[in-house]
Amino acid sequence: MSHSASQASNPEAAITPVAPSQRLIGVFFRGMAMGAADIVPGVSGGTIAFITGIYFRLLEAISRFPEVFWRELCRGHLKAFWQRSDASFLVTLLFGILFSIASLAAIISHALETYPVPLWSFFFGLITASVWHVAREVVRPRAVLLFAAVLGAALAWWITTLSPVSTEPTLLVLFGAGAIAICAMILPGISGSFILVIMGLYAPVLDAIKQFEMVKLLVFGAGCALGLLSIARALTWAVRRFHDWVLALLTGVMVGALNKVWPWKETVTWRLDSAGKEVALHQVNTSPQHFAELTGASADIYPAIAAAVLGFGLVFGIEWLAGRFGAERGSAA
Repeated sequence: MSHSASQASNPEAAITPVAPSQRLIGVFFRGMAMGAADIVPGVSGGTIAFITGIYFRLLEAISRFPEVFWRELCRGHLKAFWQRSDASFLVTLLFGILFSIASLAAIISHALETYPVPLWSFFFGLITASVWHVAREVVRPRAVLLFAAVLGAALAWWITTLSPVSTEPTLLVLFGAGAIAICAMILPGISGSFILVIMGLYAPVLDAIKQFEMVKLLVFGAGCALGLLSIARALTWAVRRFHDWVLALLTGVMVGALNKVWPWKETVTWRLDSAGKEVALHQVNTSPQHFAELTGASADIYPAIAAAVLGFGLVFGIEWLAGRFGAERGSAA
């Protein structure tokens, strides 16, 4: 039986009230890893949360927040609110995510332009290993769960083949985009950044982050907050009642999402960014040989393999560390 399922009989044990201070630095670095992943269109912060052992604890804390807010904070019970909402964990994780996004957005954007094949290969290896990591959390493997896995894979594959559209980034649109993107962002395998790309809002949101356009960021953040509370409660309910089905579905979603992170791509259409520079808009997967013929550059086969092995090994390294030092795991099951 997986560690996640072992807490099924005691949902209240899903959250450690206050993370010990010596472990908060670990939570902060997990947040940084989630933020870095969420910047890349095709990689989900939810995947990072799962493989670092905080996914179910995060869902529980978020879904519980509104109830604790009204019952404790609105009655002036600050200490009880802080403990029951797992605020130390949430605040530390949020700071890690925001710090990573603010500090790494430009670096990762540059890496995507300069070293696309090794970077995509790294994430391909990471997600491939994560598929195994999520699948092994299923408590009672059985053939019927393949239906959920195939459904999840087909859904994710279809989403990754959608063509981006052009959308005017009004404040109302940004609010709605935040609510939708965060729902994808919290799911392992589905990238909130890629959803923004499909909606034609990835570049405007990234520019707002780089230029610290506070009004746009606050409106987008408000949409994210609404979407996050909604999806967390729905997922927590689903995992508590249909643990293995949900895990099978998420496993399939991650398999389907591999379509997006395939390293060798052919650009079909282009767009102009805010600086007037031509950047890729819609891409399709191709073979390394065809990629080399199209671009006239090396397919970087060996760097790609090395990067994929690094990403694959990182997942198992994280799991080993989590087992050795104790992951912040909590289950909504």
